[in-house]
Amino acid sequence: MANKPVIQSLLDTDLYKLSMMQVVLHHYPAAEVEYLFKCRTEGADLASLATEIRDEISHLCQLRFTENEIHYLNKIYYLKSDFVQFLKLFRLNENYVRIGRDEEGQLEIKVVGPWLHTILFEVPILAIVEEVYNRHFHADVDLKVGQRRLMEKTRMIKEHPMGGQLKLMEFGTRRRFGRRWQKQVLEHLNRSVPDNLVGTSNVYYAREIGLMPLGTMAHEYLQAFQALGPRLVDSQKAALDVWAKEYRGDLGIALTDVVGIDAFLRDFDRYFAKLFDGVRHDSGCPFEWGNKVIEHYQKLGIDTRTKSLVFSDGLDIPLAFKILAEFGEKTNVVFGIGTNLTNDVGVKPLSIVMKMVKCNGQPVAKISDSPGKTMCKDEAYLTYLRNVFELS
Repeated sequence: MANKPVIQSLLDTDLYKLSMMQVVLHHYPAAEVEYLFKCRTEGADLASLATEIRDEISHLCQLRFTENEIHYLNKIYYLKSDFVQFLKLFRLNENYVRIGRDEEGQLEIKVVGPWLHTILFEVPILAIVEEVYNRHFHADVDLKVGQRRLMEKTRMIKEHPMGGQLKLMEFGTRRRFGRRWQKQVLEHLNRSVPDNLVGTSNVYYAREIGLMPLGTMAHEYLQAFQALGPRLVDSQKAALDVWAKEYRGDLGIALTDVVGIDAFLRDFDRYFAKLFDGVRHDSGCPFEWGNKVIEHYQKLGIDTRTKSLVFSDGLDIPLAFKILAEFGEKTNVVFGIGTNLTNDVGVKPLSIVMKMVKCNGQPVAKISDSPGKTMCKDEAYLTYLRNVFELS
């Protein structure tokens, strides 16, 4: 029996893709970008799966938002009517995707084209690669292992002394073991710990299960402003400014690690600190990061209990409770957990990413607080970026 396509709806993506896409439509509809796929798992044979991955992407490019999906998006109050009407006409274009092998013979996927028309490729392509890989190399996995692990996680939440305070968001679409497994995870969480489950980043399952869709911005948004902003040194401030103008107080969680937390906090002055509801951690030591952010708010005279710290970097439940114990009395703490929920089934998940590497013909990069996460082959630009933001 043939496998069903991995992606069966354009809603099967993370909400932050749609929230960023609206900004692009309204402010930068002519921007041209390039995304590059990278697998960090040594020995993973993805190149042999290129044909199947290409076929899956071809199917993805046939999808349109349905009338029912458009009706659902119209009910998300911060998505503007002209943007939803644009989505009604939208379809991904396969011509923007290039699949082949790189110099080392590994799978290479590039997406090159208008930002407005390519922004929705990343999440489904990553989900496709992971699921196609698992079809071939982990077809015999017994999901009862994953179910036992999932039950242990929810039992831990229920039995922990601070369990009632844990706020959990499911963030695992991009690296899920499979589409059906993500649904099982969300349904179990919704049954077992409904008071802890704040929502999911996946718009399709938010609609299907009746959860809150969650997300604001990703790294690509701030990266793009390295080419779009008036000056490189002002790129983060420009990105935050445009976001605030677009959403007028909604979707107020800012991402902090595109050029590291120290450089971010220098730009995150009292105006932005009061304007945004909080910040998100996605690399580096969460405890060092949290202490720096809280100290920054305190220096600015802002009550940290009025702000949110969202942690989303490689979390599991035990680590979340340690972070909660450290910061729970000082501020509003929320956790976005991805791979440890949607790809913890007894086999090692792939470590895959797809990042923006160019905007309007210029290199852009992320220099995060974790070594090894940078994706930019232009060493001269990386040196320049480090110098501009006074990075070591």
